[in-house]
Amino acid sequence: MKKYINTFAFMLLLALSACKVSKDIETPKPALPVAFRDAAQTADTTSIADIQWKNFFTEPTLQKLIDSAIANNYDMLIAVKNIEASELLFKQVKWNYTPQVNLNVTANTSRPSDNSLNGLSLSTFGVGTKHIEDYSANLGLSWEADIWGKIRNQSKTALAQYLQTTEAKKAIQTNIVAGVSQGYYNLLMLDEQLTIAQKNVKLNDSTLRIIRLQYDAGQVTSLAVQQAEAQRLAAAQLVPQFEQNITIQENALRILTGALPDRIERSNTLSNLQIADNLPSGLPSAIVSRRPDVKTAELALNIANAQVGIAKANMYPSLTISATGGVNSFRASNWFNIPASLFGTVAGGITQPLFNKKRLKTQYEVAKVDREKTVLQFRQSVLNAVGEVSDALVTIEKLKEQQAVAANRVTTLQQATGNANLLFRNGMATYLEVITAQGNVLQSELELATIKRAQLSAVSNLYRSLGGGWR
Repeated sequence: MKKYINTFAFMLLLALSACKVSKDIETPKPALPVAFRDAAQTADTTSIADIQWKNFFTEPTLQKLIDSAIANNYDMLIAVKNIEASELLFKQVKWNYTPQVNLNVTANTSRPSDNSLNGLSLSTFGVGTKHIEDYSANLGLSWEADIWGKIRNQSKTALAQYLQTTEAKKAIQTNIVAGVSQGYYNLLMLDEQLTIAQKNVKLNDSTLRIIRLQYDAGQVTSLAVQQAEAQRLAAAQLVPQFEQNITIQENALRILTGALPDRIERSNTLSNLQIADNLPSGLPSAIVSRRPDVKTAELALNIANAQVGIAKANMYPSLTISATGGVNSFRASNWFNIPASLFGTVAGGITQPLFNKKRLKTQYEVAKVDREKTVLQFRQSVLNAVGEVSDALVTIEKLKEQQAVAANRVTTLQQATGNANLLFRNGMATYLEVITAQGNVLQSELELATIKRAQLSAVSNLYRSLGGGWR
């Protein structure tokens, strides 16, 4: 009786020691600012990232493109399959707690030599046969006690890996939403620039006709005609360039939505799109729970903790209990004669690694180093996220200032072009002044369209940087 009490006490001591095998490192609290740099100082703690993407991007054509991309993009579909595979693995790990049961059915016969021990025994006891038969059917059960929490840590690893796949899907969706919106804005910018180039070609045509009439009248030289023609060709050259870029952008958007390259119908123009003045960024501390890539880095720490626990548990003894039971006979005729053919064995054992202890110790130390690296990677992911938000905020603010200057410049140059044409027709301005004015207004209008697209893309990038787009 005392022997059983000692054994029970030993097992209880092992169970109580399980929690001391490996101590998990808590998720570090990264150094975060009170507010993002260049963010508007308000008492509002809400963020545009909390808005569903359909409520943030309200343009109908853009909504249709994003919807199609989320449903059909191949990166998104692969992410869904990764989730399915990870979920199956997570469910499978739960079975590690249950005993392993195997069914074994064997039948064999052997003919020993007459001079062997078995052969002599058959002759001595007059069995009347020259061969030995053995028939067995049994169930074998084995179970390893989770004394050191190895199976529990395997379950933690599987759960964290499953959650990582869901976060990866969110990250892909945020990138898809941002990518489609920015591609669509770029497409509208190219439409706008194509219209500007075509309009400028017509303006140059009008100027060229007047200069040719003056040349015919002997008022200007052939140099004026050549320079006016060169100005027209410079604007005309932009037309096929923009048409090419439009087709390439349409193809890219279609592929992003999982469709074959084709034309994309537009229901809006770049100039009609409005940029919201109020874009709250919220608190930096919310990034940890909102950004999928940061959340993935946080889950990686859970995996690293579990791997340290598994590596440490491998260094300790393992308790295994096994049992086998079934029917056994040396004749097939009474193989299943019950209870005469019944047999059963039960065994328990403790295995302690000896010669590979150094290797297991190294694996444990490497796991701890990997865990420290994971902590650094988590801190780096938070730092990068805060930096991206700050970059997006200052980009939006400075592009707003650039847009105001560019719009004033376009207005001034458009007025100058009109005045130059009027003065030229009345003989009060030279053809060089007209050509210079037309070239300046072309470039300024193209730049204004580029700045407007950059503003819209910066807003989309701020939305992604804050962790928006996966809701």
